Amino acid sequence: MTTHEDGPDQSGLGLSLAEHAPLPMAMVEGTGHLVCYVNPSFCHLIAQPADALIGHPFGDILREKPAWVALLDRVYRTGKAESHAAPDATEAPSGSRSCTMWPVLTEKQIVGVMIQVTETAPVHARALAMNEALMLGSVRQHQLTEAADSANILLQAEIGERKQAEAALHRAQAQLTDRAGQLAGLVNRRTSELSATNKRLKASVDSNRKGKEQFRLLYRESQVMQKKLSRLTRQIITVQEEERKAISRELHDDVVQTLVGINVELAALSQGATPGAATLRKKIARTQRLVADSVNEVHRFARELRPTVLDDFGLIPALHAYNKSLAERKKIKIDLTAFGGVEALGGAERTVLFRVAQEALTNVVRHAHATQVIMNISELPGAIRMEISDDGKSFPVRKTFLAKNPKRLGLVGMRERIEMVGGNLTIESTPGQGTTVRAELPFNPAKSAK
Repeated sequence: MTTHEDGPDQSGLGLSLAEHAPLPMAMVEGTGHLVCYVNPSFCHLIAQPADALIGHPFGDILREKPAWVALLDRVYRTGKAESHAAPDATEAPSGSRSCTMWPVLTEKQIVGVMIQVTETAPVHARALAMNEALMLGSVRQHQLTEAADSANILLQAEIGERKQAEAALHRAQAQLTDRAGQLAGLVNRRTSELSATNKRLKASVDSNRKGKEQFRLLYRESQVMQKKLSRLTRQIITVQEEERKAISRELHDDVVQTLVGINVELAALSQGATPGAATLRKKIARTQRLVADSVNEVHRFARELRPTVLDDFGLIPALHAYNKSLAERKKIKIDLTAFGGVEALGGAERTVLFRVAQEALTNVVRHAHATQVIMNISELPGAIRMEISDDGKSFPVRKTFLAKNPKRLGLVGMRERIEMVGGNLTIESTPGQGTTVRAELPFNPAKSAK
């Protein structure tokens, strides 16, 4: 079969039949009517090989048939089969040609036109043509028989394969049925296990919910207790401060005066002793020294309890006096610089700052083993800041605040005192750099002046 490699698919039954048809047949494609297939009868009619015809316009092959080209255009346009009748014998005594054309459709679209040429000839020519057709039909019958035998063999093979596939399918279905039963049993077991797990989980969730509710209640109670404890602590601090003030006054006014009176009496006793009573004078002098030392200790104890200078003269003189006494006793250098406006604070605020300084210096002496302390009181926008820095040993601030040991009580007391008057306390401690205690209190000079 002759084909054109750029034309439509020619493997169909139609072109296969046309290949052995006794009548000349050709196929064209496109509006340019390019020949894409010719059968041997058509090549014999034109007396040209297929290679010389395929790819050329049909009108160039049959230039004497312009009506056929017009017929091709009409078939492409309308999609309907058309015929061109041969002229009568008077016009072509030696024979003439007529044609029939029908569209070739693919997916309801015209992809080409098939052309069948009919040769009108004398009787003997028609007989020859009929004989040729019969011979070709015999050849075609033999080919069809061979094709049927081949198809039968293929069909038998396909039937065998289908039987094997059906047997395999039955086996697979049996395996699937068995597997489905196993899966059903597994699903039932898993369902039972999940049900039991869900029950346990529900019980656990209920227990957790109850636990959370109890925790919430305990947390609220702890907050209430914390507030009560904070109020109680502040009340204790206030009462303690008042008690310290009373004890300090009593020591200063009563005990010190009593000791001073004893010392005066001892001095008078020493002067009135007989000249030979040297031993008595020595004992009296020693007793006077002890009394003087007792007076100094009582003064120091009274100052630590509640320095009268804080109430009489203010915060800065009280800090100077305390720092001087501590520096002399503990051999430590303390530098103080202060903003004078701090004295405009209320008595409670000044007492808080003094107690924070006292506690911070006590911690420096007991734990930090520092050699120098810098104390600075400065003014900030809307606040007073007291900062106490030392060059001693550091300590873990957060851990100390959380720990259950006596060392934290002083720090907690400092913080409670500062919070009582609306301030805040921060402590920074860095290895190799010492510790800084920073206290800030609200300060409004205009309000304080009033």
